[in-house]
Amino acid sequence: MPRRVFVPIALALLPAAALLTVMTPAGPAEAATRATTYYVSLGDSYSVGYQPNLGSTPGYTGYVARHTGLTLVNFGCGGATTSSILNSVGCPDVLPHTVGVVTYPTTTQIAAAQAFLTAHRGHVGLITVTIGGNDVTGCAAQANPVPCVGTAVNNIKANVTTLAADLRAAAGPEVPIIGSTYPDVVLGSYVWPHNPAPPSTVNLAKLSVTAFKLLINPALATAYASSGGSLVDVTAASGAYTSLTRTVNTMTYGVIPVPVASVCALTWFCAQGNIHARTSGYTLIGKLIVARYHTVKPR
Repeated sequence: MPRRVFVPIALALLPAAALLTVMTPAGPAEAATRATTYYVSLGDSYSVGYQPNLGSTPGYTGYVARHTGLTLVNFGCGGATTSSILNSVGCPDVLPHTVGVVTYPTTTQIAAAQAFLTAHRGHVGLITVTIGGNDVTGCAAQANPVPCVGTAVNNIKANVTTLAADLRAAAGPEVPIIGSTYPDVVLGSYVWPHNPAPPSTVNLAKLSVTAFKLLINPALATAYASSGGSLVDVTAASGAYTSLTRTVNTMTYGVIPVPVASVCALTWFCAQGNIHARTSGYTLIGKLIVARYHTVKPR
C-alpha cells in the first residue's frame, strides 16, 4: 500500500520557486539508492553454494536472489559452526567467485553482518542463515554418536538463539529471518563407501534421521522463532522422513530405500562421500526459502 504524504499547511505559503524545489522528485542516483533492497546471507559452505570440484556456485542464495529481485550480500564462510559465526575473526575459507561475497578479516561473521544491517536499516528485505551442520558432522565418527549429538544440539540452540537475536536487533522488527537446515546426507552411507552397507552403518543412518527430526531441527526452529524468525525443514523436503522400508530400483545403486535415493540425487554424498548439495539440492533449498519469504514478508 503506498504511503500517504500529508503536506503541512505552511507548505502552501511558500513562494512558487521554493515549492517547486520542495516537490521536485529525487535524482536518479538518489532514487536508485532508496530503491535498493538487500538480501543478506550468513552461514557455512551451504550458504556459499560449495560443490566438489566446482568451488563456490550460485547455490540456493543465487536462486533466492533471482526469484525475489533482492541484491545478494553474502557473509557465508566454509567450515563455519554456530560458535565460529559468533566468535571467530575472519573467514579462513573464502571461496573465489562467491556471488555477493563480503570479506571481514578483522571481525566476526555476525559482527560484519550486523554492521551492514545497521548501515542499511530499512533497505534489507531478507536474511537467511544456514548453520549448525558442522557442529554435528564429527558425531558420525563416534562409537556412540547419541551423547555427542545431544551436546552439540544444546550448543546449537544456545548459539543460534544469540545469533538470531543479534540479527533482529540490527535489522529491525519486520525483516524476515529464515534459517534452513540440511538434507540428511548420512543416509547416503547406505551406498558409500560400501554398497550394500554393513549393519552398523545402516543403524547409524537410521539414528541420523531421528537426530534431525527430534533433536537438531526442533532446536533450530525454536532458536529462530525466539527472535521472530522461522526455519525451513530441508530434511523433510528432501524425503528423509519417508519410511526406509520403501524401496526403489536405481541404475547406479540397485534397490535402495527411497530416502537414500533422494539424498543421492540431491547431494554428492553417495558418489563422493561429500556432504554438499548438488545444483538440484541447492535449488530445492532456494524454492523452500522463496516460498516461505512470500508468506512472511511485510505487506
